Amino acid sequence: MTVEFGLLGSIEARVDGRPAPLGHARQRGVLAALLVDVNQPVTIDRLAERVWGDRLPRQARATLHGYVSRLRQALACTSEAGIGRGSGGYVLTAADTATVDLHLFRGLLVRARAAEDDRRAVALYEQALRLWRAEAFAALDTPWVNALRDTLEQERFASQLDLDDIRLRLGLHTALLPQLAARAAAHPLDERLAGQMMTALHRCGRPAEALDHYQCMRRRLRGELGIDPAPALREIQAAILRQDTPPPPRNTAQPSASSPQPAARPPAPPAQLPLSVAAFTGRDLEISRLDHLLNGGGRAPAPTSVVISAVEGTAGVGKTALAVHWAHRVRDRFPDGQLYVNLRGFDPQAAAVSPEEAVRGFVSALGVPPAHIPAGLEAQTGLFRSLMADRRVLILLDNARDADQVRPLLPGAPGSLTLVTSRNRLTSLAVAEGAQLLAVDLLTPGQARDLLTGRLGVRRVEAEPGAVEEIVARCAGLPLALAVVAARAAAQPRFPLALLAEELRRDGSRLDALDGGDPASQVRAVFSWSYRALGPDAARMFRLLGLHPGPDVAAPAAGAVAHVTRGHARAVLAELTRAHLLTEHVPGRHAFHDLLRAYAVELAHAQDRDRDRREATHRMLDHYLHTARTADALLTPQPNPIALPPARPGAAPQEPADHQESLAWFTAEHRVLVAALEQARAAGFAAHAWRLASTLTTFLDRQGYWQTLAAVQTTALEAARCQGDAAGQADAHRGLGLAHDRLDRPEDAHTHYLLALDLFSGLGNRTGQARTHQHLARMCESRGQRQEALEHAHHSLEHYRAAGDPAGQSAALNHIGWILAQLGDHQQALDHCRRALDLAQRVCDLNGQAHIWDSLGYIRRRLGQYDRAVGHYRQALALFHQTGDRHSEAAGLACLGETHRVATHTDAAHEAWTRALEITRELGLPDADPLRTRVLGLLRLLGRPADPPRGRPQFGWYDSRLPSPRQGGGADRTPPATSPCPGRPA
Repeated sequence: MTVEFGLLGSIEARVDGRPAPLGHARQRGVLAALLVDVNQPVTIDRLAERVWGDRLPRQARATLHGYVSRLRQALACTSEAGIGRGSGGYVLTAADTATVDLHLFRGLLVRARAAEDDRRAVALYEQALRLWRAEAFAALDTPWVNALRDTLEQERFASQLDLDDIRLRLGLHTALLPQLAARAAAHPLDERLAGQMMTALHRCGRPAEALDHYQCMRRRLRGELGIDPAPALREIQAAILRQDTPPPPRNTAQPSASSPQPAARPPAPPAQLPLSVAAFTGRDLEISRLDHLLNGGGRAPAPTSVVISAVEGTAGVGKTALAVHWAHRVRDRFPDGQLYVNLRGFDPQAAAVSPEEAVRGFVSALGVPPAHIPAGLEAQTGLFRSLMADRRVLILLDNARDADQVRPLLPGAPGSLTLVTSRNRLTSLAVAEGAQLLAVDLLTPGQARDLLTGRLGVRRVEAEPGAVEEIVARCAGLPLALAVVAARAAAQPRFPLALLAEELRRDGSRLDALDGGDPASQVRAVFSWSYRALGPDAARMFRLLGLHPGPDVAAPAAGAVAHVTRGHARAVLAELTRAHLLTEHVPGRHAFHDLLRAYAVELAHAQDRDRDRREATHRMLDHYLHTARTADALLTPQPNPIALPPARPGAAPQEPADHQESLAWFTAEHRVLVAALEQARAAGFAAHAWRLASTLTTFLDRQGYWQTLAAVQTTALEAARCQGDAAGQADAHRGLGLAHDRLDRPEDAHTHYLLALDLFSGLGNRTGQARTHQHLARMCESRGQRQEALEHAHHSLEHYRAAGDPAGQSAALNHIGWILAQLGDHQQALDHCRRALDLAQRVCDLNGQAHIWDSLGYIRRRLGQYDRAVGHYRQALALFHQTGDRHSEAAGLACLGETHRVATHTDAAHEAWTRALEITRELGLPDADPLRTRVLGLLRLLGRPADPPRGRPQFGWYDSRLPSPRQGGGADRTPPATSPCPGRPA
């Protein structure tokens, strides 16, 4: 059995994840005194001094023996740790010192300071700081403990400063500023922290505030200590006055020999430009125009920022090839790198890349770890523009749909160049942003011949001039068509060009997707040459992938469509990619060019029987449905009330191993799943439509995609009604009730919940009834109807017991406990929540545990036990964050802030509420949303600003960022009944 020891907070031990019975505070103190020197003997006298100080009891040795004996019993079930005798005292032996969070913390700091890569160092620092649950050695008070606690607090604070130095080096000043402000207020004499604060303010474009912060620090140092600021701080001030970028704040602490701090290596500039066409020809006029614009358009001096939009060209006209070729020519003029994204603005079936996706990719390429990137578009754009300030970067935005898709991706400061390609003329971009417009037309016959010559060689082209002329004419100046012809001919060096010309002549009908007068009627034939060169398996997969809803596909799903193994699917996808019939736009995910997708659909309908196409669609839908059901079961152990028929042979659903893999799979595939659901309804697979909606409910709910959830469940309900399926209608009504509940439409939610309950009852479906009662209980409680909520919660428990569902029973017990706490019966509430926690831990229901810790935090707060309440809330928040339950995370922060407020820790309360408000913005909650309204009201109670700077703190913020208040004596300071902390039972 595994064992873990905790000293950075309350003293605890967990065996296989369950708390070991360690007894009262003094006995826990014995364990702590041994753990500090794990694997080293501690004499009886030293142990007694650590536990009692100078107030030894009469029978200190005998008492210690008793304490040690009981601790041995508590650890008897594990072989990884034990207490023995040694050198006149006791020794606690552990197979790995990292099982003690204190030693793990210090070990991680050593590794972080030795890391050569800043991102690796950040990850190690954050992992170390997350270990802190509260003040170290909580509930102990002896001279030895207090001295060690102070030492550890200094280590913790120093490591936080080290981490912030690295974050500033990585350009994360915008996200870091609110945290630095809170820390500077708590440590007003720390010059290193003041330097970080000044640096962040200056980089955020607030130099006056940075200089004012310096003057406040100087006056404070002179007034309280009679000294002037240190040279490092004066150097930062001087740099700001010179309008230079201040040097990174220096760590004035002397690192030990065991914890070296090598100079940080700045992240390499991004170099994202795609490979330029090797034999690019023509376009001399367009290149000259681009050079002219870059050099200032004949004006002096040259502009510091240029936005160019390449438009008035149909698909395949060569806009991207031109843009990429020219970008490579001028990239040396942009020393801070190149950024590239294909916005997929005109893919007829796949969704366009959203500005959020694009800007996240850019921010990541500029060195920001994914965990540091805020979720909302406005916050992401602000971070991106902050990172771009004072940089010279070339940005290529390819295949844009319209100006609105582009605007969030434009840097806000001069110095960089943004090149946009689009099929549309982006006139509004020219009017509002001063973009220079450039039309790209078809190639002239001479340019087309040059293109073929560059790819096939002079000798081969001159050998068959007549065939070349006919190829040029048949391709009608379309570079994409010419490139495919050239690739086909290059792959067959002995293939006469005359035969290619004859094939073009014979198969010269128009590809339906190319309309609007574009002279590209031979593209279908051009595509057919590459298609015919494929092996049989690749050709079949190419056709059948046209049936996939997009926007992209991974190998497992492609294997299901074609009824081949995943390994074979990967090999076939690689063949299609080499033939330029697919693109691997991100590792492992493949997408069609929109014209090639249309061609694949046409081929599938022409060459594959209706039965074969339907079988392929059925396998694909089964693959996604069964994989989604497995992933959903790992996100929430409560069983789905809807049974699934077996998957079709060849569907080969994936099997995510754990919660994190399931969350990652849903994150990657949820847009595909929504598209597949719509396709299922349209193609006559109604059962797949509503069952897919059922499996998506938990993910969409926790991620805050409530509008999508409502749309998905509406489609599901229509599909189930068309099929006359009562179970499908019941589950869709339940999902619609949840969506309307989240969107603050209680009347609609109540109607759907009652319809679901009636249908589930008629079917005898206990799990469905239990879940619906669970939702009704939550909604009634949130509206103040607590007795009615309690009745629904008890009904939910009854049905979950009848269904034999321990995770559901846990949720119901927690809900009952929560409502009892609302009614003032705290002891009964604690009993129900403890039973709920035991069940949730047994079935590894992380989200359920989070809700239970949240309930326990509320109960402890009502009892005036603020220190314990803070610890419980932090455990809940860490789990909400881990499971991606964003709304519950925000509501939990509101409760944590309320606890800090009643404990008179107003700064901590403000910080928690500020973060809660930021999450409500990231979720896109309206101003009238109850949670958002509540948080704004709480901030007004403090008289603090209600519009905080944006920026997403790290996961460890829940463990290390807020101070843990010491519980004062006296009256039970419960929060006012007029502002109860909102409950969110699972």
